[in-house]
Amino acid sequence: MRNKLKKNQFIRNVYFLLKAMEYFFKFHPFLLIKQFLWFFRQLSSFKKNGENKQFQKIEYSPCFFDNLSNTPLDPTYFFQDSWAAKHIFDLKPEHHYDIGSSAKTIGILSQFIPITMIDIRPIELDLANLYFKKGSILDLPFEDNSIESLSSLCVVEHIGLGRYGDPLDPFGSEKAVAEIKRVIKPGGIVLFSAPVDKENKIYFNAHRAFTRDYLLELFDGFEIVDEKYQYGNKVYEYYDGNKGFGTGMYLLKKGNTNV
Repeated sequence: MRNKLKKNQFIRNVYFLLKAMEYFFKFHPFLLIKQFLWFFRQLSSFKKNGENKQFQKIEYSPCFFDNLSNTPLDPTYFFQDSWAAKHIFDLKPEHHYDIGSSAKTIGILSQFIPITMIDIRPIELDLANLYFKKGSILDLPFEDNSIESLSSLCVVEHIGLGRYGDPLDPFGSEKAVAEIKRVIKPGGIVLFSAPVDKENKIYFNAHRAFTRDYLLELFDGFEIVDEKYQYGNKVYEYYDGNKGFGTGMYLLKKGNTNV
């Protein structure tokens, strides 16, 4: 019965609409009391363990949800960012460019290879070896066939859905890929990731998901150098539509003719 309900699109839509409401109505008074009791018991026990005279002053700064049995990680970003980092280290471009990926990840990578980030939202922190250009993935501030090494990780699926204040456009993802293809030099590489599913689908207004065939059709004229797929907590060498929603990771090389 549960599987039948999961397959019903109307029921799924209602479920996720109701789930979105929890951000506005979330309040757990009993959990709040429980966590405060835990906090003050911890504080009392800490004081009974002796006194460090170098630390006479104690200010309250409760951290209620960090005492976990496992390290909380988003498998999508954990796997895709690690995958991209390995390829960038192996390829060692003189200068790498990134469009809209995780600023934290790109900041770390920039300490090994100079990187220019392109985003509609400026970075307000300065870091040696990390540069910034304000620009949209729909209108990149670069000449045709000018970039040798570029990444865009879990970005194009959002374009045109308005989630980040961007204009609504049913063809936003296609236009974003076209811009990436335009600026890459013949022989240049793209590190790219996006959600995959058994069919092309919009999860409005979060993101789109694509079939492997459609993604590679969008990158017509590019050679697949490497591809990996994250489903749940594992990475696979192959796309499997039967596994449902996942993330495709692609290292693509532009052919020697202009695309």
